[in-house]
Amino acid sequence: MKRPFLRLVVAFATTALLSLPHLAQAAGTPTATFSKDSGWGTGYQGKYTITNGGSTTLNGWKVDVDVPAGGSIGSAWDAVLTHSGDHYTFTNASYNGTLAPGATVSFGFNGAPESATPTNCMLNGSPCAGGGGGGADTSAPSVPAGLRVTGTTSSSITLAWTASTDNVGVTGYKVYEGSAVVASVSGTGATVDGLAASSSHTYTVTALDAAGNESAKSAAVTGTTQASGGGGTGGTYQKIGYYPQWGIYGRNFWMKDLDTNGAAGKLTVLNYAFENIDPNNLTCFDTTKATTTNPEDPDQGTGAGDAYADYGASVSADHSVDGVADTWDQKLKGNFNQIKKLKAKHPNLKVLVSLGGWTYSKFFSDVAKTDASRKKFVGSCIDMFIKGNLPVSSDGTGGAGTGAGVFDGFDIDWEWPGSPDGHPGNHYSADDKANFTALLAEFRTELNALGSGHLLTAFTPADQAKINAGWDLSAIFNSLDYANMQGYDFHGSGSDNSWEPNRTGDQANLYTDPNDPYPTHFSVDSAVKLYTGAGVNPRKILVGIPFYGRGWQQVADGGANGEWQQANGAAPGDFPEEAGTRGYKNIAANVPGCTVHHNEQSVATYCYTGANGQWWTFDDPWSIGKKTDYIKAGNLGGAMIWEMSGDTGPLMSALDSGLK
Repeated sequence: MKRPFLRLVVAFATTALLSLPHLAQAAGTPTATFSKDSGWGTGYQGKYTITNGGSTTLNGWKVDVDVPAGGSIGSAWDAVLTHSGDHYTFTNASYNGTLAPGATVSFGFNGAPESATPTNCMLNGSPCAGGGGGGADTSAPSVPAGLRVTGTTSSSITLAWTASTDNVGVTGYKVYEGSAVVASVSGTGATVDGLAASSSHTYTVTALDAAGNESAKSAAVTGTTQASGGGGTGGTYQKIGYYPQWGIYGRNFWMKDLDTNGAAGKLTVLNYAFENIDPNNLTCFDTTKATTTNPEDPDQGTGAGDAYADYGASVSADHSVDGVADTWDQKLKGNFNQIKKLKAKHPNLKVLVSLGGWTYSKFFSDVAKTDASRKKFVGSCIDMFIKGNLPVSSDGTGGAGTGAGVFDGFDIDWEWPGSPDGHPGNHYSADDKANFTALLAEFRTELNALGSGHLLTAFTPADQAKINAGWDLSAIFNSLDYANMQGYDFHGSGSDNSWEPNRTGDQANLYTDPNDPYPTHFSVDSAVKLYTGAGVNPRKILVGIPFYGRGWQQVADGGANGEWQQANGAAPGDFPEEAGTRGYKNIAANVPGCTVHHNEQSVATYCYTGANGQWWTFDDPWSIGKKTDYIKAGNLGGAMIWEMSGDTGPLMSALDSGLK
């Protein structure tokens, strides 16, 4: 997995050594050569020349360097310059990132003082210069001993070790996670920052001398960051709920309802779902181009989400969180403005923007395909949703910085990488698994660069086949704070009768039912074991809980005799386009005579109206209580809810009281 370079400075012994140009690498690899064009004591003008000595085209370059203590780099041209402390990074501009074999490109910069020229040059993660140079000294330092973890936080691990020895002198140390250098220091300790909460990392360390000789790696040590305190008032356990972007339409469910029904005070995180991908630019979509005709089922690929719902709708006083209506000339209205009001009233609540979903996952494979496309996509999403640089809508809403402060991170809902089982027409490839891991790493890197407090979560599958196709469980949790693991939709039927129309089945059972006649026996417990069996920290797993039910019609016998009955298609839903689906609040109210039954063995709730009637499967306070007991017994991270409009309060109260 690609990790950001989070290095500390290495101060070399003499300024004479620091001013030497970097030596070229061996032929056949890309190189970066430093030269000093001019100097004036207090400063200098430097240049790096990148040569593609390889046999394939170089698509994008990044040069990382350290500057000795007291030195600095002030400006650069023909490259994008960023830095953290004494570590500086130059990345290609939009016009000079592609180098054919044998091609060269240069960029320049101003540094100070003249003696403090760059050290530890790395080009795309590999040394700019060949190792072992520096005269007659060819002896490497001794291997560092006693590597140990001396401290942890929710985002960092601190290491220490015993000093190495060398025939001339040790000048510094490199800390590795796998093959990636994550810190370079001059002393015998380092802190690696920017890590995900509750994540485990294994490190080794090497010693270097002034001639570039590097010791073998030390014995490895593993450290685990502390659990995140989360953003809400829920203490130990996370309670993440999804709010549907389209809730303000047929559902008549507003942000204010989360406040009045008490949910906002019980959630730790709210996920705002969903935003789309621009198929032409492969960026987070410019929502002013939305062409949706049905807010309940936006047109896949061409629909951009809903700018009107996001920040264009004028919310009346009776639907506003603080009781104050939007005015005609506000730049930020709609759901985004109501989110800001909700956060002001509940300052511990974090809100993430959820990208993708069933309908909007079509182009994830394209944006994740290359390093350049990942950087472009992530950068656009951060610009739009974190920095708040919203496009201006036709009514004048939006604008630069308008949406700043609305969102605290991202939830990635790709359904499904590497698998043909998503929405018809979704793009996917065999490379999605590795590319998705890299995409999450890019999100984590860019969010870390913004400072602390930004969360990254993902909606993850319960199906072993989908996990195998697209989810590297050994790597993605180095980037994710939490996984919103699917704990529902194990069985169901839809309006097109393409999914299990002829037999009922539990949609969210906790344990496997031995009477289940389906070829794959889904359950929450079996899904959790897929993750923990792969070594995932259980504190990062959130169990998905539905606030809705799935139903069938013309079911001959479905009372106390059980779940697995013959049926004839989906039962009428809340909306014509959502046959087979009802919010929990609408099952009791709109399915008269539906007698509730509990399967104590599998922990599943269902109801049945009688002979040849409707049969519905859902979670209720009883089953949620059983699931929260399971979460606590397994030391899991908490629960996730899809979605908040289905409940008027009893389900959220059961979840909250169960996870105290």
